[in-house]
Amino acid sequence: MNEFPVGGAPYGIVCDADGQVWTTLIHTGQIARVSRTGEVSVFDLEATESGPAVIVAAPDGGVWFTRSRDHQIGRISASGVIEASPLAGAVGPFGITCAADGAVWFTEMAGNAVGRLAPDGSVTEFPLPVPEAFPSMIAEGTDGALWTTLNAANALARVTLSGEVTVFPLPTPAAGPVGITGRSDGTVWFAEILAGQIGRLSPSGKITEFPLPDRDAKPHAIVADPDGGCYFTEWAANRIGHVTAAGEFQHWDLPTPGSEPHGLAIAPDGAVWVALEAGSVVRAELA
Repeated sequence: MNEFPVGGAPYGIVCDADGQVWTTLIHTGQIARVSRTGEVSVFDLEATESGPAVIVAAPDGGVWFTRSRDHQIGRISASGVIEASPLAGAVGPFGITCAADGAVWFTEMAGNAVGRLAPDGSVTEFPLPVPEAFPSMIAEGTDGALWTTLNAANALARVTLSGEVTVFPLPTPAAGPVGITGRSDGTVWFAEILAGQIGRLSPSGKITEFPLPDRDAKPHAIVADPDGGCYFTEWAANRIGHVTAAGEFQHWDLPTPGSEPHGLAIAPDGAVWVALEAGSVVRAELA
């Protein structure tokens, strides 16, 4: 594993099509970029208390990210131009993804809703049918619908592009789902941070849960691999984990103790990148 200090407190992370890595520095109001050669560039946002959290690559080469503390969606273009979109009443944006309709979709942790930022800048909110659900991460499904974890409601939610919401309760009480990712075969994988499990929802709606060997590892973020499984971060155990489609686990310790791994992403070359809140990002060749 190679570790790159970037300062701040890395939280979300994404790899763009050029192999560059972008990470949010949630406590300092900055975005850092690591080039393919390891050079670090830091972009200052106009508000240090903006709380940049989750980040996603845009189709045009830029990145979008949530500003969880000042209730905006941020963007940095491929050329480094920084923009911000106020959300007109939407509060606490956290998870974010680009959807097939050309819009940016996000969760509102504090607003109990899923939001849509259209290309023209207009914002539409879709309230969740479960009170105080605390929607967390969000991912696009193969059919264009969006999937989000309802952290405090112990459920997943599917939101169509027209805003219709279907809730899928989890079998384990108080599982605390956070990270979520979709696969090309229509399955949805998610991380249960409080239960110490990885879950899978089949296209037919069946939920299967895979308990981690270390139930106190607190799995946080999750990303699909090319072979049917997923990588995930083990926040409390300072590890990267992997689960196969059959539910078999493998784990790798991170090089720095107490590094607090949060987001992770897979680069075009197959390497796994992890954001460590202690102040760095790690590149790991695990395949």
